[in-house]
Amino acid sequence: MTSIRKPKTVVITGATAGVGRAAALEFARHGADVALLARDADALQDTAQEVRAAGVRVLSIPVDVSDADAVEAAAGSIESRLGPIDVWVNNAMVTAFAPIGKLPHEDFARITDVTYHGFVWGTMAALKRMTRRDHGVIVQVGSALAYRSIPLQAAYCGAKHAIRGFTDALRCELHHRKSHVHVTMVQMPALNTPQFDWAENRMQHAARPVAPIFQPEVAARAIFWAATHRRREVWVGVSSIKAIVANQWVPGLLDRYLGRKGVDAQQDAQMASATQPSNLWKPVSELHRVHGRFDAQASSSNPAFWLDTHRGLAALGVAALTTLFVGVIRRRT
Repeated sequence: MTSIRKPKTVVITGATAGVGRAAALEFARHGADVALLARDADALQDTAQEVRAAGVRVLSIPVDVSDADAVEAAAGSIESRLGPIDVWVNNAMVTAFAPIGKLPHEDFARITDVTYHGFVWGTMAALKRMTRRDHGVIVQVGSALAYRSIPLQAAYCGAKHAIRGFTDALRCELHHRKSHVHVTMVQMPALNTPQFDWAENRMQHAARPVAPIFQPEVAARAIFWAATHRRREVWVGVSSIKAIVANQWVPGLLDRYLGRKGVDAQQDAQMASATQPSNLWKPVSELHRVHGRFDAQASSSNPAFWLDTHRGLAALGVAALTTLFVGVIRRRT
């Protein structure tokens, strides 16, 4: 797998909580200067202080990624203050837990504007600068839901599917131009982020991720790896692999299974939804952190991702075990 040179300047949207905040810390740990984009100015300053402790330069820009002009202006400011953008990570998202018939039109549009159009505007701002230099990496933070939709999150699933379609079209254009700008998607499993503490919720109970759950640091390591290697797409976790592959082979079976199990699996029966705030239209400042409330159920390791990113070593290990097994069989016969 071809590596890409170590990034010096990285932009991360949705950078003040969950995966975005964890990714900012991961890139800073590797010595990259980081530009943080998010809506909440106070949360940006808190995140910046934490990232700056790694000894890197940090630039915080309050911006709603659904505003294309604001994203473009932010990109210009970043390059003038931190230097050429090497990596742009599109990560900002909002969602709602509700049956389609209970989600107001304006809420559906808002989720689409942030979660899909925000990726488009970020990609276009990055491309405008990267194509001039014929260098750079754009990381689209996706989800297994970009392949396999689930109930209660139709707007979010639709946005993730749209991102994948947009990204595939972009790749074709980059190949046509023989561009060296690289675009990759990282399809995530369920993650222990504050998303489930502040997402718009029109269900009886509080929202929860569908097990198995991973810590945001797992996602951050995958994003960094994707930004520094020329892999078209990265699937994180066995659960993501199973969902994506199963949907290719038995989508109808999954429709029926998720129809039976998917609604209850996304609700925490021990907590009422009325206790949760909503960040759909305004940020919820006091909940900006890396982890959500599922630390006890979340895993910090991901063996499947290690195997995926060390395919050569894995192949050698399989070959060695096969040789050993064949040798044992021959001796016994």
